[in-house]
Amino acid sequence: MKVNDFDFELPKELIAQHPSEKRDHSRLMVLNREAETIEHRHFYDILDYLTDEHVLVLNNTKVIPARLMGIKEDTDAMIELLLLKEVEPNIWEAMTKPAKRVKVGTIIRFSNLLKAECIQVEDEGLRIFKMYYEGIFIEILEQLGTMPLPPYITEKLSDKDRYQTVYAKTLGSAAAPTAGLHFTKELLRKIEEKGIEIIPITLHVGLGTFKPVQVEKIEAHHMHEETYTMSEQSAKRLNKARENGKKIVCVGTTSVRTLESNFNGQFIPGTFDTSIFIYPGYQFRVIDMLITNFHLPKSTLIMLVSALSNREFMLKAYHEAIHEKYRFFSFGDAMLIK
Repeated sequence: MKVNDFDFELPKELIAQHPSEKRDHSRLMVLNREAETIEHRHFYDILDYLTDEHVLVLNNTKVIPARLMGIKEDTDAMIELLLLKEVEPNIWEAMTKPAKRVKVGTIIRFSNLLKAECIQVEDEGLRIFKMYYEGIFIEILEQLGTMPLPPYITEKLSDKDRYQTVYAKTLGSAAAPTAGLHFTKELLRKIEEKGIEIIPITLHVGLGTFKPVQVEKIEAHHMHEETYTMSEQSAKRLNKARENGKKIVCVGTTSVRTLESNFNGQFIPGTFDTSIFIYPGYQFRVIDMLITNFHLPKSTLIMLVSALSNREFMLKAYHEAIHEKYRFFSFGDAMLIK
């Protein structure tokens, strides 16, 4: 299949620049895959589609203030780092701008508390850095870093908590798992009151989630690795849910990729890396329903949702969303695929 098979024209004004006033008041497009029907609801109506026959899987990763601006020690040139993944203690993989200025041995100073030394050069602007700091690293990041909002969001975020889910727990992401931004604590409470089990997993969102496809044929694209954790309790609960015939509802593509990567006859506890790339033709093993946002044209994410539905129906739904003026991307509206 070709990348252009997943293209569509999106008016710029439909790219959401800020979250909806209330998390669960965003709009919800409901797709029925079998009947190929489309409903228009609000996110708080998600309760109408969930019963005690379902379990809900959430990604509880927490976004770190991963964007750092620093000065190259030998030239005073400004360098931007986007921290993607801690590969070893105090060793980070990062996107670097401008990358050509950063070679092995380059030292970037962010403050008296923090500096980074490039120890390895990788492709596509990626570098490996050793971090030198005084104090607690995450506290320094909170002080010096900013939230790594996607480039299509040009307005300043007034409340950084709105780029975190209400259930965010485990620090490590370079971007929010945005499908989860629509949930409130009250809505989660109502879901549990209906007898629906909520099961957390953790996938730290990195380059794999938002790296653009730069090849013509999608089969030649390689995903960047991301790290996920399946706790012993979550694996046990998911295995029991499957034994009892429950349907698995994933919140976000990161939850889908975690479960589909992890499942091998049963769910296995532990921390693993995944570079799974899901596109039409993929045979899903464990996912029944998906709650997701509206994704970028030609992205791996629209390919994933097209694999769960089908490409023609998905593009039809996207065109209807554009006609109905849904809000797109990270701060936009939601879709339920059932």
